[in-house]
Order: sequence, then C-alpha cells, then structure tokens
Amino acid sequence: MGYNDSEFPGGPRAADLLPDSAERSVKVVIAGGFGVGKTTMVGSVSEIRPLTTEETMTSAGVGVDDLAGVECKSETTVAMDFGRITFDERLVLYLFGTPGQQRFWFLWNGLLEGALGAVVLVDTRRLEDGFLPMDRLEESGVPFVVAVNNFPDAPLHPAGELRAALDLPDHVPVVGCDARKLDSSRDVLLTLLRYLYATATSSAKPPEAP
Repeated sequence: MGYNDSEFPGGPRAADLLPDSAERSVKVVIAGGFGVGKTTMVGSVSEIRPLTTEETMTSAGVGVDDLAGVECKSETTVAMDFGRITFDERLVLYLFGTPGQQRFWFLWNGLLEGALGAVVLVDTRRLEDGFLPMDRLEESGVPFVVAVNNFPDAPLHPAGELRAALDLPDHVPVVGCDARKLDSSRDVLLTLLRYLYATATSSAKPPEAP
C-alpha cells in the first residue's frame, strides 16, 4: 500500500517522540470479550495516535460472532490496537489491545509475550465473555485487574457481587471505568501498576521465621 508523502510532512509529530527522560518501558495488554471497549480505551488514553486494525464487519461473521448486547457494532479489531502513555516522564507504558473474537485469539500468544500485566475489560450485560480472557491470562502467568466498562444501558452491581460472579480472588482489584474518558482509563492503568507493585514487593519479602 502506498502513501502520499504529504500525509506525514516533516516526519513524526513532536508529541509522538519519547521524552529524553524515559528510562523504562513496560508492556501492558488490554484484554476482554468482543465489543467491550478495548479499542476505545487504548484510543482514549494513548498520548500518540493509536494504531488500530479495525475492519468493517461483514456477513462472514453472521452465526460466528455473538452480537448480543452490541448489535450496533459495525467494526471489529482483527489483529491488535497499539498506544503509548508516559508516567512521570520516566516510565513508558506500551498498550496492546487484543482482538475480542475467539477466531482471532491465535494472535494472543504474541501479544501476551513479555507483558508485565493486563487489564480485563468486562461489560455487565455480557459478564460471561470475561472468563476466557481471564483464563488465558492466568495460563500465561500474566497478572491482571478487572475494569467494568460502565455502558449507559448496562446494569450496575456492587463490586462484591461482580467479584463473586467472575469468581475472582480477593486480591484481584475490580474497578469501574468509562473507557471513553482519558482520566478514567488512566486511573485503571494506575490501579494495575499499584497492584503489580504490591504483588512484587510482597513476593520479595523473606518468609517469617517459625
């Protein structure tokens, strides 16, 4: 595919360049079921123009993709979403959004490789779609937090009920969010970083003497 040189005059934008103060980069995966808002979250929080691989849904997906609850969805991610966010000018997070449909899940192995942690987005209208992504992360040994994307027409439930419905252990954080909003998505990533830090420091402590 060819590009017109005028589309990118003068090379990348200043906003797309890493700050000189950046010392460490971390890979974070945004996972979840079909239509739960992964592309939206990456796009809302990324400080650079996000890379998306969305394609128009066609009749080939009829009978294959479950559109219950997201009947108006017309596009879907077929490979991944990619974005970047800088914390404190020294820590850089590279965000990788996974495809939602199971027929594209063969791509997950590469996306999960080297990931420090993950966010599992869930929709209370389709909670069952969160189980397989969580299973894949657990099998891969990638720690995760659960973020409930608060769609306008989705029912609200207390965190305790959601935790029980998703069969989550007490130590896994469950937070609400609006994937369309920068501040909300950023708070989810901060929750993940705090969780990863707490997990790492607790596992680093020497066992207590008997």
